[in-house]
Amino acid sequence: MDSGILEKALKMLEKRPLCDHCLGRQFALLGHGVENDARGKAIKLALTLEAHALALSKTEEGIKALKILATNGFFETAKEILHKMKRRVPEKNLLKTCFLCENKFETTDDLAKRALKQLEDYEYNNFLVGVELPLFIEEREDEFRAEFGVGYAESMRTEFGRILGKKIALYSEKAVEHKKPEVVVLVDPFTNKIGLQVNPLFISGRYKKLARGIPQSKWFCSNCRGKGCEKCNWTGKMYQESVEEIIGKLFLDATGGAKTSFHASGREDIDARMLGKGRPFVIEISKPKKRFLDLKKLENDVNAYARGKVEVSNLKFSNKDAVRKLKKAESTQKEYRVIVEFENEITKEDMQLLEDKLTNSIIKQKTPTRVLHRRADLTREKYIYDVKVKVLSPKKVEMKIRCQGGLYVKELVTGDDGRTTPSVSELLKNRAKPIKLDVLNVVIKD
Repeated sequence: MDSGILEKALKMLEKRPLCDHCLGRQFALLGHGVENDARGKAIKLALTLEAHALALSKTEEGIKALKILATNGFFETAKEILHKMKRRVPEKNLLKTCFLCENKFETTDDLAKRALKQLEDYEYNNFLVGVELPLFIEEREDEFRAEFGVGYAESMRTEFGRILGKKIALYSEKAVEHKKPEVVVLVDPFTNKIGLQVNPLFISGRYKKLARGIPQSKWFCSNCRGKGCEKCNWTGKMYQESVEEIIGKLFLDATGGAKTSFHASGREDIDARMLGKGRPFVIEISKPKKRFLDLKKLENDVNAYARGKVEVSNLKFSNKDAVRKLKKAESTQKEYRVIVEFENEITKEDMQLLEDKLTNSIIKQKTPTRVLHRRADLTREKYIYDVKVKVLSPKKVEMKIRCQGGLYVKELVTGDDGRTTPSVSELLKNRAKPIKLDVLNVVIKD
């Protein structure tokens, strides 16, 4: 072993008591595949052999080094050599704790088992250990390294995390995952505090809304903002149920989670149905206790519970990236069917005019009056790819519209007092209003 390393290690031990872990950690970047305690023990052994050789040649320097190793190094071999040489080691010097870790590396097995006890309530495939250290401990080690010019060390936090991770992995037979762990075990070895950060479970799918009058998400009462008042019959909500709540209840029941967050690619109006293949969504379950779900069974349970209102399909385990992709895809193509009623009778020429003028057209829409209270007053341009019109009665037609997501279809019909142009009312100079609106398709690759 390099004499410079041994010389520096002996100076460290002469100044401060250090356990195998803390001595070895100062040279952690030297050598591969060796844990710090083994590295520290090897350094102490090399120092002991060298000191013993000096002591046998009647050099007092060797005796001094052996005493340092027996006391501040906690090294039994050095202590035994001194005893055989009939050299006394003051017993009070043998009771010291490690200057840097205060012997906390001796508690890692107990900490790992206590963490496993907390993990018993949760299903997980992988985990990560996060270590929290008191500030004064980290500052102490920084000052120690500066004093001795340490250049090959790793942090105490890293070593604790690695050792605890290996122990928990061994006992639980679960894998350590550094990038996207399902559970993070938070440990402070100095206060013995252990906490769990249970990361969310994401499940994607598609939903159909089969009944009108149901909002996509929970809608708090505008009067009391969720507190409960006479206007909302003390429920705190404008509507008694929503797609989010209907679906979320069964997901919470299945996972034992704390709450759900519902993410979807756009939203339909309360009075519109969502048909076809359904709208893509991702449901995020916070702090789930169960992750090993039978998604087909969950799908059937949701559909039985929400029969006639909401239906889900194509459930898959997902991740946070899917939420970001979903939000980016909100402007993707969508297909609508709207029943339109006119003030005056319409002709075949009128229907042909609508198809010709609206197919492959750009619609300019100022934020509709009905949503100005919650959206900025901007002008947006949306593209219509195709329009098909079918007569239902002298004053009523069915329009099928394939367009860019984000188009307000009701305002495309009415014109919204000139805020949407062109519009059905404007093109035909015949006041039109939407009677029923359905979303037929949201064109996204699952």
